[in-house]
Amino acid sequence: MLSAQEIERKIPRKASLYSTIIPGAGQLYTKKYWKIPIIYAGLITSAYYIKENDNSYQLYRETYLNRIAGNNSDIFQGQYSDADLTTLTNYYRRNREISILCFLGTYILNIVDASVSAHLFNYDISDDLSLHIQPIYFSKENTTGIALSFNL
Repeated sequence: MLSAQEIERKIPRKASLYSTIIPGAGQLYTKKYWKIPIIYAGLITSAYYIKENDNSYQLYRETYLNRIAGNNSDIFQGQYSDADLTTLTNYYRRNREISILCFLGTYILNIVDASVSAHLFNYDISDDLSLHIQPIYFSKENTTGIALSFNL
């Protein structure tokens, strides 16, 4: 049996704080190393799509505004109508906003995961946890029953 000093405890608030400051640091603190690449893959992918959708949004928006202002330096040269440019502008703005939500969701999930991992750090998942059910006979009362025993 381990003494209280030998049991390593993880503080959920500390894990959350670490992951808030540096994504993945809470997983490092709770020794869930395999989750760190997943977190960074989600954040980097979301950031990439934020940038790509913002570039496309700015391009179609500026083209539409230049066309409305009478500037004839249109790079699409009649390839898109005004309605098409408006549709493309709205499409890429919406995709940019969804990408931002994905980024924020990944960041928040990183913090929640670190906290939950710290809460469950000392949870016992050994094979010795079992429930035994067996019939039993009480000779004094001349009755039968069921005996339940937990093995911790």
